[in-house]
Amino acid sequence: MDALAGLLEGPRARGAFLLRSLLSPPWSLRIQDESPLTLAAVIRGRAWTVTDDGGQYLLEAGDVAVFRGPRPYTVADDPATDPQILIHPGQVTTTTDGEVLCETMSLGVRQWGNDPAGETVLVTGSYEQAGAVSRRLLRALPEVLVVPRGRSDDRVLDLLVDETVKDLPAQSAVLDRLLDLLLIATLRTWFSGAEAPAWYHAYSDPTVGKALRLLQHNPAHGWTVAELAGAVGASRAALARRFTEMVGEPPMAFLTEWRLDLAADLLQGTDHTVEAVARQVGYGSAFALSTAFKRHFGVSPREHRLGGAAAAVPSAG
Repeated sequence: MDALAGLLEGPRARGAFLLRSLLSPPWSLRIQDESPLTLAAVIRGRAWTVTDDGGQYLLEAGDVAVFRGPRPYTVADDPATDPQILIHPGQVTTTTDGEVLCETMSLGVRQWGNDPAGETVLVTGSYEQAGAVSRRLLRALPEVLVVPRGRSDDRVLDLLVDETVKDLPAQSAVLDRLLDLLLIATLRTWFSGAEAPAWYHAYSDPTVGKALRLLQHNPAHGWTVAELAGAVGASRAALARRFTEMVGEPPMAFLTEWRLDLAADLLQGTDHTVEAVARQVGYGSAFALSTAFKRHFGVSPREHRLGGAAAAVPSAG
């Protein structure tokens, strides 16, 4: 399994939120739904995305944006337009004064907006459950990424747009799978570009790439830098230096994060005990895993399993 496949095997939409929005200026949506991952595609017109740290991204027709939660952001016709509508957890929609708008602005099956002939048309899909997307994937992504039209396979987007407004048997299952496909197609394109994480590009290096594969495919092994260096045919000092230069952190620091990300996925994706998960990712006991997990994520493995770690995703580097 290659590095990207290992990340993208995680997305599994289950009753994902999908909506087609038809909007005419002025409009501004404040997204504070805390979804771990959201895709938005501009089908017609244009839209601006504004993050709280001042980042601004112009989305033209055919562009697909991916937003890593849970931090809020704004999507609007213009960066200067003040938010008029708030999107809360559970996709509850209100005015800034708290008036509920979910039914008021409904325009049909999975369609919503302020104008049936809207100048701008957006299709949005959100993974609302934290366990639907692996922590490993979320940690690899920036807060916002944009893939312009023509750089990815537009056929998946076209099919999703067509299916969004249908109301047929098993429609939710069809939409879930199409959302997964669109996410995978979009991220596959993004990972092939210059903005992908340093460790992803490091896979092309004959020494560091081999070391990465050994660590990721055998996380339960009791690796040391010396043993890893011997396995890839390099000196300990040379591997440590080159690995740190290309990946951005030393081999053992990378392994620790990898083990904990795997543990986070296993805790929410399986019914394995904490002890079993600890052994599977290279920790000698449940206590050892719990100590490291709490230090890294800020919550215990049990709290994470119960859903308390919805926001426990360390900042992407």
